[in-house]
Amino acid sequence: MEEPATLLADIQHRIATAAKVARRQADEVTLVAISKTHAAERIAPLIAAGQRVFGENRVQEAEAKWPALRERHEGIALHLVGQLQSNKAEDAVALFDCIHSLNRASLVAALAKAMDKAGRQVPCFVQVNIGAEEQKGGCAIADLPLLLAEARAAQIPLAGLMCVPPLELEPAPFFALLAKLADDHGLTGLSMGMSDDFDTAVTLGATHVRVGSALFGARG
Repeated sequence: MEEPATLLADIQHRIATAAKVARRQADEVTLVAISKTHAAERIAPLIAAGQRVFGENRVQEAEAKWPALRERHEGIALHLVGQLQSNKAEDAVALFDCIHSLNRASLVAALAKAMDKAGRQVPCFVQVNIGAEEQKGGCAIADLPLLLAEARAAQIPLAGLMCVPPLELEPAPFFALLAKLADDHGLTGLSMGMSDDFDTAVTLGATHVRVGSALFGARG
């Protein structure tokens, strides 16, 4: 396994290269290092190498390891990239700086209530089930206009749209579709692209890429 600083530099270089191909600036893309299932001792070297934005799948796991890491390191931004249960909305709003998995009306209501109670506005990406897969979370494309309207009415700050393309298919058409949907609805943020396809996502407009295994190796 290469050193964390080397791995981070390689990912940053690939993001910059893909951005250049698309005539974009590398700083238009936020690298979210997916640290789910990795212990604090695996995360600390990446922080030391300069990474400041991290993503977790589960509220409980993040609560267990990030408060101590944040005490030792300044400027950490924590993103929730996994599915969120409505009964965990308060905990998520207290801990995370961005949520990538807003996908249903009941969660809009829960998050709006939690944000109002906490006096804290947390930007949210609306997750779209871009490949219409039964086993995947996310809002159906046909339901997206209504969900966005409900989120806006509830004064939830919308960061943009998020998707996970079907595993076995070429991701580019799905990334392009998400970009079109975002444009159609006046949104600029695109959370798309993971370790295997983030280069493609950047060329198609990703503003946030979620990279785990390429930075951490196999999950711990």
